[in-house]
Amino acid sequence: MSLETAEVAHVLLALIALLVAAHLGGYLFARMRQPQVIGEILGGLMLGPTVLGEIAPDAQRWLLPTDGATGHVLGAFYQIGLLLLVYLTGTELRASRQEKGQRAIGFITVSGLVLPFGFGLAIASVADTEDLIGPNGSPTTLALVFGMAVAVTSVPVISRIMMDLGILQSLFARIVLAVAVIEDILLYVILAVVLGVAQANADETYGLWAWLDVDSLPVAIGYFSVVPLVFLGLLLWLGPRSFSGLTASRANVVEQRSPLAFRLVVVFLLCAACTGLGIDPIFGALVAGMCTAGDTGKRAKESQETLRHVSMGLFVPIYFAIVGVKLDLIRNFDPLFFLWFFVLACLVKTFSVWLGARAAGESHPAAMNLAVAMNARGGPGIVLASVAFGAHIINESFFTSLVLLSIISSQIAGAWLGRVVAQGKPLMPPAAGAPAPDSAPDSDSSTSTSTSTSTSEDAASARAGTRNTGR
Repeated sequence: MSLETAEVAHVLLALIALLVAAHLGGYLFARMRQPQVIGEILGGLMLGPTVLGEIAPDAQRWLLPTDGATGHVLGAFYQIGLLLLVYLTGTELRASRQEKGQRAIGFITVSGLVLPFGFGLAIASVADTEDLIGPNGSPTTLALVFGMAVAVTSVPVISRIMMDLGILQSLFARIVLAVAVIEDILLYVILAVVLGVAQANADETYGLWAWLDVDSLPVAIGYFSVVPLVFLGLLLWLGPRSFSGLTASRANVVEQRSPLAFRLVVVFLLCAACTGLGIDPIFGALVAGMCTAGDTGKRAKESQETLRHVSMGLFVPIYFAIVGVKLDLIRNFDPLFFLWFFVLACLVKTFSVWLGARAAGESHPAAMNLAVAMNARGGPGIVLASVAFGAHIINESFFTSLVLLSIISSQIAGAWLGRVVAQGKPLMPPAAGAPAPDSAPDSDSSTSTSTSTSTSEDAASARAGTRNTGR
């Protein structure tokens, strides 16, 4: 099966439009020291029904069709971009480890995940949310998505924000990332359960679950709860060791010729394995990232960096641009619902993290800084929206609200932390009567740097920092 010459030209024009719009938007937002993902989505928004569709609807439908050869090719780019984004997220999850601040990490993880998730579940259960359910959704799956949307935190976005502020090696950043890693892993497991239950309800099963042909919702919930956990546990136990052995083997021709190609093989193989088990392939991409991140050899680092550049230069911007194209702020957006949903999600998440930090003995300013930082939903929030919408669990209106929540919460987190650092204030001032925390930018190597000196250095880094390209 091949495309006609005219169809190839059509596909190329569509890809050019998406890439230019995404990178132009990303460039403008990077210059404003805002997360690049926001600009990439807004670039796609310009090409979608909200802007171009209002100005020239026929041209918009021709340029970016949802069906036909061009629509299918763009759909493939969209899916590959999504998988590579989740894979890169997995590499960051595996790389983020923290030995200090265990008390704060424990309290914030429990309070900052359980309370928002539970509160989101409760609100979705008692509020009138029937209009938000997609064709394959149910009140149960919608409530789970609602809870995840309130609880999720973005590792890539917040890590990039803190990198550009010069505070990535501070104790504050390490606590935030350690908690966010735990939250994201648990929420991806819950997402796998939601997607599995949704496909079982819609009779759109595949893989092992389809072969079992079990028509029981309790069994489906059990299957899609246990299988992802077992898959994750086995791969985290055996995966890194097996991957290192395969990369060192002379018989691995793919690795010898191109370490980049071998990593792509691993990603796609684990995605296919998840499909074979009947769970969503994004879970395989996440696990692949966590398994391959431990290889620290020179060739491994170079290939990983090349894969990151290719992903962030081509596939991921196209994915985010298509997310923007899917947004219809004129016909599929409820401002009143979004307002109360946004306020609810931000207040609940902020209060939950603040409560956990205070319970761990942190001061009020430190707890507030931690709470606002962990409100950034970024890429994982958008992935949640995309996957839930693609599985027809939620409708277009809720999809739009989830994407906007992710965008605006990330901007708020960046602006808040930037203001604190620029003012020269410590991000984690000690509580009354407590000893000053070790908050130097590199606390493992500093011996006599005070909190105020650390903060001044952070502020200087913020003023002379690099562009914010976080997702």
